[in-house]
Amino acid sequence: MNASAAFSQSSYALKKKKQALQREINLLQKNANLAARNKRLTISQINALNTKIGLMQDKITVINSEMKNLDNQITENTHTVQNLKGQLGELKASYAGMMRFAQRNKNSYDKMMFIFSSSSFNQAYKRIKYLQQFGEYRKKQADYILGKQKDLKYKIVILDKSLKEKTSLVQEQEQEKNKLGESKSQQSVILNKFSKQEKQYRQDIATRKKKQAQLDQQIRAAIARDIAIAKQKAIAAAKAEAARIAAVKAAKLKAARAAAAKTGNTKALAAAEKEAATESTASTSTNYLTATPKSAKLSSAFESNRGSLPWPVSSGSITERFGRHMEGQASYTNDGVNIETSAGAMVRAVFNGTVSIVNNQYGRYFILIKHGGYYTVYQNLSSVSVGAGDAVTTKQAIGVVANDEGRPQLQFQIRRGTVPQNPEAWIAK
Repeated sequence: MNASAAFSQSSYALKKKKQALQREINLLQKNANLAARNKRLTISQINALNTKIGLMQDKITVINSEMKNLDNQITENTHTVQNLKGQLGELKASYAGMMRFAQRNKNSYDKMMFIFSSSSFNQAYKRIKYLQQFGEYRKKQADYILGKQKDLKYKIVILDKSLKEKTSLVQEQEQEKNKLGESKSQQSVILNKFSKQEKQYRQDIATRKKKQAQLDQQIRAAIARDIAIAKQKAIAAAKAEAARIAAVKAAKLKAARAAAAKTGNTKALAAAEKEAATESTASTSTNYLTATPKSAKLSSAFESNRGSLPWPVSSGSITERFGRHMEGQASYTNDGVNIETSAGAMVRAVFNGTVSIVNNQYGRYFILIKHGGYYTVYQNLSSVSVGAGDAVTTKQAIGVVANDEGRPQLQFQIRRGTVPQNPEAWIAK
């Protein structure tokens, strides 16, 4: 791949990334404008502003990469233009020499004399061919010069376009830096306000932790019920298998005894008695959620899609990440991620599975979907379109996101059994 093609691909990728970042920034800003009606500052607003600042910094980084690529292209095209000018000058000088030679020998008499002055027929033939080739070469050189002039004109147009694009990028970079400065000033004001009202925010976090703990307790209880049901089925299946094996052994022993009574051969009977005395070694799986072939296959398919699962909403930004968080002196743990999206956004299942529970708490719904040994959790829904026991498919709509503290947010979790996983390691980048 040449440098120009590599630049084209890289430039396209950077433009797409910049557009994606701008869409996220616009979404957060739109939600901020709506939430501005609520005069009370919230943790969600602080997280969204921090996310927006991070996205703006990423966009400036992308613009810097675009400018670097353009600088490389401008340098390359400048060298190409200079080389083309040099080649064109040499071609024109060579062509001028040919034209002078042709002018001096344009007389047909001179050409005939040139041919007839040959010392042999073979030499005369070669001189005829030379004159023909000279004429053809002169025409080719003229066409070649025209081609080089066309190439030079095209490269100059591209160079001019790149210079204009760089000027536009410099202006865009300056605008983004100004916007970033304004957002950082806003962040400073908000953090100052937060420090003055930290007692209130500690109470908010305590309330949030209490609500989330109750939800998590329901989720763990539901998963525990699934495990208990799966365990019962696995034990029942193991007992049935043991009974089947015992019946087969009993039948063999009965047949061996009958044969021994007829023939007097006790060797086969001894072997059958030994087999019947051996206890069954059939055991149940310790991972009851994947005890059946169907659930094991689904669980394996879910695992194989790690890093490429679709997002639970079609567009949005992660405003709060997985793990432990500190807000002033208060701390809390997020077992998933908070995704800020557009108002009324559809929530989608990220993989095939079965709805384990649908529940309403504090006026909001949450859905737990089972995928073999894995679960996905969708919290803060204003309405749902599935019920417990329903089979769902990848990207199937399951509900509508609700507003949380004035902003449309989905709390999304992935669990292996009851153990929380970082969703960012599972969903597509």
